[in-house]
Amino acid sequence: MARQLAKLGYLETKKTLFLLCDLQEKFRPGMKLFDPVVKNAAKLVQAGKILNVPLIATEHYPEKLGPIVKELDCSHAKGVFSKTLFSMCTPEVQSKMKELGDLESVVLFGLEAHICLEQTAMDLLKEGFAVHVVADCSVSRSAEDRALALERLRQLGCFVTTSENVIFKLLRDKNHPDFNQVRKLVAHPSEDTGLAKL
Repeated sequence: MARQLAKLGYLETKKTLFLLCDLQEKFRPGMKLFDPVVKNAAKLVQAGKILNVPLIATEHYPEKLGPIVKELDCSHAKGVFSKTLFSMCTPEVQSKMKELGDLESVVLFGLEAHICLEQTAMDLLKEGFAVHVVADCSVSRSAEDRALALERLRQLGCFVTTSENVIFKLLRDKNHPDFNQVRKLVAHPSEDTGLAKL
């Protein structure tokens, strides 16, 4: 029954993993939506930290492209792994995911939507995970690549969603013990990343 709920789009904190893909400083100049995406991602990462949702992050070829941007506090991450593979599903990440136990849903965000996120989503779907791609926390260099990637991800069977949708699905109830703490993060609307134009 639990897996069936995950396939419908439900998110449970104990069965959900956040995957943050390659939001690194060197990519900032080439992506006009980078800053608002990072602001939304920071809110999502912080909410995940409060709600005890495990986080795994990757850095694509960090020797040349540097670390995850400093605006994102990944100090609670279960691991930050370097990669050259476009998909995040490297052997190291897969091993860490197995250590985390009975995961059903993955919340995926970062860059680029049409390359690393799409290939990661395909690998996760193949393994039977329910995949939520957080559109307002994800970016590509071109609006066309991003828009078409989000369309393809829907066709593949992903839930294309927003940061606040994920946060409130995890909370589920105003009486959640962490509601007041998380409420501060969502007091102001998310940054506009052009989703309304898609």
